[in-house]
Amino acid sequence: MNEHKVKVKIFGESYALKGDLEAKRVQKLADFLDAQMRLIAKANPLLAPTKIAVLAALNITDEYMKLQEDYKDMLEILKNE
Repeated sequence: MNEHKVKVKIFGESYALKGDLEAKRVQKLADFLDAQMRLIAKANPLLAPTKIAVLAALNITDEYMKLQEDYKDMLEILKNE
């Protein structure tokens, strides 16, 4: 495996990351998380950054789990055709 290094900025904080994912992919993920956190912060300007991060994580996890459920339902439909 090839280890990639990338510096990203999420909600004003810089992070030096390394891992198997391409730097471009990590930047895309960081940009998505940053955007989610900024939406939450805009709606709730008094929240601490850690609470904003937790809410963003919950929102993203909810979307992910809904997609998993939809995928499972689609597989079941295809299986029964």
